[in-house]
Amino acid sequence: MDQTENIARRVAIQGYSGCFHEQAARIFYEKFDGSTPEIVECATFDDLYGAMDAGKADAAIMAIENTVSGGLLPNFELLRKFNIKIKGEVFLRIQQNLMALPGQKIEDIKEVRTHYMAINQTRPFFQSCPWIRLVESEDTAKSAADIARENLHGVGAVASLLAADLYGLEVLRESIETYKQNFTRFLILDDRITIPKEKVNKVSLCFTLPHKAGSLAQVLTILSFYDMNLTRIQSLPIPGKTWQYFFYADIKFDNYLRYSQAISAVRPLMEDLNILGEYEAAV
Repeated sequence: MDQTENIARRVAIQGYSGCFHEQAARIFYEKFDGSTPEIVECATFDDLYGAMDAGKADAAIMAIENTVSGGLLPNFELLRKFNIKIKGEVFLRIQQNLMALPGQKIEDIKEVRTHYMAINQTRPFFQSCPWIRLVESEDTAKSAADIARENLHGVGAVASLLAADLYGLEVLRESIETYKQNFTRFLILDDRITIPKEKVNKVSLCFTLPHKAGSLAQVLTILSFYDMNLTRIQSLPIPGKTWQYFFYADIKFDNYLRYSQAISAVRPLMEDLNILGEYEAAV
């Protein structure tokens, strides 16, 4: 990748410092230019764009899909609505860990606080610990931060290893999630990054099609002819247009020229085409 902007970045995340968004951001920028981003905490995904628009953040990272729960559909709409291009992606295995203030054993923990999704991902583990009461919280990392800040003994959190490190908690049990192949895909939104065409091998698109039979099949046939690998396609309704849809597609390819030819070939078949980002696919 082009490193013309090799300076510290303020990266907006949805959630609190120590959450999986920050972990993914650190992974990306460490590989990109060896930097550690300054984290800008945001309450919602919409706020990511607000932080960038207000100059509070230089970039953002946003979860887009998960191998267990599927796509985060509102975030597809944000990609279409705001003109900030995707410049990279990270696949992060979601590892849930039980942590508490140092010096305690799991038998000392009477209550565990974490986000409801983390509870769902770890419930079988806690069935073997009937003395622990599970309490839903706003955020996994915030639960860890609250325990440290309030010096709460007998209370645990389920969060990332990064959260345990940041807030000085001791990991009592590591990787307690039920499904070990639980990955979340995060998108990097950073206008400072310029990716050379020889590095680009993936594109995210949003397009609409005429409301007639076979329109999508035509597009897919042409993409196949040009050796485009469609790795994801998602449809969402177009407000105000009955039974018409936005199509969001991720495509991988080996040859940028063939990709350009494929786009030129399908563009006349589409009513609207928005290239959401051209970037290097995560390994």
